Amino acid sequence: MNNHQEPADFYSDLVKAMPNPGLGLGLRSAHFDYILENNPSVDWFEIISENFMDSGGRPRNILRQITERYPVVMHGVSLSVGSTDPLNFDYLSKLKNLASEVKPLWISDHLCWTGINMVNTHDLLPVVLNEESLKHIIGRIKQIQDYLERPLVIENPSTYLTFKHSTIAEWDFLRYMAEETGCGLLLDVNNVYVSGFNNDFDPIQYVKELPHDRIVQMHIAGHQHCGDYIIDTHDRNVVDEVWTLFSLAWQLTGGVATLLEWDSNIPDFGTYHAELLKAKQFMNGMSSLNTVAAEIKTSHLEVSNPVNFLVNEIKF
Repeated sequence: MNNHQEPADFYSDLVKAMPNPGLGLGLRSAHFDYILENNPSVDWFEIISENFMDSGGRPRNILRQITERYPVVMHGVSLSVGSTDPLNFDYLSKLKNLASEVKPLWISDHLCWTGINMVNTHDLLPVVLNEESLKHIIGRIKQIQDYLERPLVIENPSTYLTFKHSTIAEWDFLRYMAEETGCGLLLDVNNVYVSGFNNDFDPIQYVKELPHDRIVQMHIAGHQHCGDYIIDTHDRNVVDEVWTLFSLAWQLTGGVATLLEWDSNIPDFGTYHAELLKAKQFMNGMSSLNTVAAEIKTSHLEVSNPVNFLVNEIKF
């Protein structure tokens, strides 16, 4: 680091220099053999960090072979950046050791907490979006980045309720967080759509208000629409509304690394890859941002969500 450069500026410069590897897939064990035998034309893979941090033997050997053939990104689900527990440096040590072997393009995790009293719920729990939690999370990200000696990339989560004590819009929270820490952002387009429906905010405004120069990656995925709410299931095809929102995000970011997640009811590799390649149809397929926004807004308003009023009145 330059002696005259602030840490946030240092990490910010690293984020802005991150490459765009193209279109990638989440690496799933169901496809290990196919990938090693066929070397499919996938630009890159994203691994779940926790799946390999404590593993050895065949999984680690397969990962080594994958990293020899493809660029890889590490995506975590247990960093718990929003928790009030002390940072888990045993976890961070394992994460850093894995990164030294994998040499990922970047390391990402979620704006969430995963437990309390050092008990992991294995769920991505939402944080209260206010000045107190923002200050807390900024401090933790700074410690994590300094320990890992690299910038973090933070993903927006799917949420199902709005806290009464939240006073900052999520897109503003992410912007302030990135400005103060220099971290990058992972824009999960499906999560924006899911959270927008569940919490009654405009997904178009969300995407437009983000700091687009800090977004280094996007996620797309399928979800389950239950009528009054949507569950982020990652178990089916991407819906048209999410593809359209992706088109908007693609134009605003100038195009960044994009990955398809599929975690349950996982199809054969060919079907999985074909769903990812649909993204190409939406990269330059919309004539203007106004057209994109109109399509999303019309679709978003087709189904009313009467549960929103009740959810927004819940006190925590």
